[in-house]
Amino acid sequence: SGCGKTTLLRIIGGLERSYSGTALLDEKPIQGPGRDRGFVFQDHRLLPWLTVEENVGFGLAHLKKKERSEIVHTHIKLVGLDGFAKSYPSQLSGGMAQRASIARALATDPEILLLDEPLGALDALTRMYMQEEIEKIWQAKPGLTVIMVTHDVDEALYLSDRVVVLSPRPGRIKRIVDVGIARPRPREGQGFNAIKKSLLAEFHLSHKEADPEFSI
Repeated sequence: SGCGKTTLLRIIGGLERSYSGTALLDEKPIQGPGRDRGFVFQDHRLLPWLTVEENVGFGLAHLKKKERSEIVHTHIKLVGLDGFAKSYPSQLSGGMAQRASIARALATDPEILLLDEPLGALDALTRMYMQEEIEKIWQAKPGLTVIMVTHDVDEALYLSDRVVVLSPRPGRIKRIVDVGIARPRPREGQGFNAIKKSLLAEFHLSHKEADPEFSI
């Protein structure tokens, strides 16, 4: 904790301006938020007075009504919320609310989806289910780059093509690991466990001693 994971996402998302150096997207400086980057926060941050479809379409006000409606309902279906378009956030479970948040972030057709520990508040089984949903969504969006912050080593290995380990104060890239395990990916096995053991060694912990809360 405190190594700058969220700050890094905020810089990429154009939400953070107080830093030195330059952040580039397609070789152009990032100067603020844009529709080319979608952001999903640790909590869903849905507007409570809007329905699911109104929340998902919140960033599409520049489009004509018919086009906006088609995009909204395509993404509601993509995240598995058919039948809940007219529901309010208070009527959704935690996992459903996060799926609506992901749909809202994807509705603008971003190049990059930024996920800031979006599953941290979910129970273990819901979290595993949502990991599978995130993978399906990514596969349904060719060309989409996803950058996800997580403290969970297993989650990082299950979802990622590359795992970036950060060291704290000041935040630095300590190691980048190419996962290289074919999809659909198992949650255990010789290859998975070997990479996990190697990552845990970065925190001076063995596989058996591991606490899953790490900054990755």
